[in-house]
Amino acid sequence: MVSSMVTLPLWVVVLAVVLFVVLIVAVSASATATRLNRMHIRTDLARASLEASLGRRAAVARATFPQLSGLVANAEAIPVTARNTNRRADAENELTRAIVKLAAEQPPERALAIELSDVHTRVELARRLYNDAVTDTKALRSRPIVRALRLAGTAPDPGYFEMSDVLAVQSGPSSVGE
Repeated sequence: MVSSMVTLPLWVVVLAVVLFVVLIVAVSASATATRLNRMHIRTDLARASLEASLGRRAAVARATFPQLSGLVANAEAIPVTARNTNRRADAENELTRAIVKLAAEQPPERALAIELSDVHTRVELARRLYNDAVTDTKALRSRPIVRALRLAGTAPDPGYFEMSDVLAVQSGPSSVGE
């Protein structure tokens, strides 16, 4: 019995290995790009939820303390976008300080105080969800394959929304029932 062995030229073997490596990198890049796209969508949805919560807070603040309408309007005039989260957070922090000051001077009626506490809790939850989404998106964007292949495209790098928790301390459950 004669066995016939097929011998391939070296360049065919090298080409097959290179094609296999390119295929693996392409599949990995595609999966990473898809995941990054989902992370950007998650961040956008969390940002929309945060903005809705801030809008509700503005409505409650306006109803509780009508004299804050100017500050509320200033805060609402600044949209929450990936590039200007600090401007909106600064405006919201200014509004928070004003709410705390007015609440100390002239405590709101019980129902409004409860609503104010509830809306602050919702804003805080939305802020945490948004910042978690930003953390995950930034972590994925920092990977070498994402940077090397520019998988983030033209999507802006999202920024954190840093808002004061002063209202949570001032209007916690113990002060609402008073």
